[in-house]
Amino acid sequence: MARLTAEFWVHAYLNRLRMVEIPAFVVAKGDLTAGAVVIKLNTLDGQAVAYQRSFDMISGARKWVDFASGAETEVDMAVARQRGFDPDLWVIEVEDRSGRHLLDEPGLAD
Repeated sequence: MARLTAEFWVHAYLNRLRMVEIPAFVVAKGDLTAGAVVIKLNTLDGQAVAYQRSFDMISGARKWVDFASGAETEVDMAVARQRGFDPDLWVIEVEDRSGRHLLDEPGLAD
């Protein structure tokens, strides 16, 4: 099965968010083809959650997992550490008081 480029996936994700009026923007642009993507959900109350794609070696399943949550400044530091390890990393910030990110919807969840 062919895989989408990181840039294509990011643009499609931003469009889906835009369709339901959830503000989001690219904080860091990574490798256009194969860069990993981190989604930072900012609930605009000083709290945030950062999600990254995880791959289960046994089942082959891909899912979004929370790798940092809590005070926004702490989440920002965790994301910065990830970028230090992986300069090809994309970082997308989603701003929604209700905590919506759409990552659990069909086409994005798996």
